[in-house]
Amino acid sequence: MELESSGAAGPSAGEEGEGCAGLWELPVERCERRPECSRCSRPQKVCLCPFLPIHPLKISTCLYIIQHPAEESRVLRTVPLLAACLPPDKCKILVGRRFSEDRYPELAAVCRNPSTLILYPGAEATNLEEVTVMSSGPPVMIIIDGTWSQAKDIFYKNSLFRFPRQVQLKTNISSQYVIRTQPTNNCLSTLECAAVALTIMEKNKSIQEIILRPLQALCSFQLQHGAQIHHSKEHLLKNGLYDKPMPKNKRKLRRMELLLNNVKI
Repeated sequence: MELESSGAAGPSAGEEGEGCAGLWELPVERCERRPECSRCSRPQKVCLCPFLPIHPLKISTCLYIIQHPAEESRVLRTVPLLAACLPPDKCKILVGRRFSEDRYPELAAVCRNPSTLILYPGAEATNLEEVTVMSSGPPVMIIIDGTWSQAKDIFYKNSLFRFPRQVQLKTNISSQYVIRTQPTNNCLSTLECAAVALTIMEKNKSIQEIILRPLQALCSFQLQHGAQIHHSKEHLLKNGLYDKPMPKNKRKLRRMELLLNNVKI
């Protein structure tokens, strides 16, 4: 589309350059990252360590968190809070999209262990409450950290994750991670999934309460400083509050329809 020409001519390239010449001499302000707490990874001024357990929880289960690279840069991520609640040797974080047996021999060995579980919902998944782990060694669980589309990509495009037994959580609790939009009312953050799973595997109800405490504090602080409560996409659709354009992609549109009709996806 052509623009209509105006009567007044704009400045020439030379004149524009002369006008901006002084700007190049201005000092550039360096953006310095705020000092972070070494334990909770939060900025020191908003440290959440007072809400963490004084000592890491004593558990036998070892968690492997498979984290999508995009989660590393999120300001309000939950995995650092989870790791701060657990002993370092019980919460191992691997960042990436693709995990081959050659590059990750330790993970490959873990995946091939018959007692290893991977937490990912689906038709082939067994409810964790119904699983009995028969092993002489400590139980191991793999949890994928990312958005649902990122987690799906990691789960299905890494053959190593076909080996562990697939499990899911059968729970009706709503996420307390209210500062981030979830697909459905029952979708949980990585920290919440780990808290529920460890409570079941360790047979200790206090674990869930202890791990959720820093998440509750994080959300409370954010809401007090201007953040808004994020309802799930399912809630917004059912109540006519979803204000974004509906997707044109047929697969995504179908997912929206399933959410609207309360069909588990």
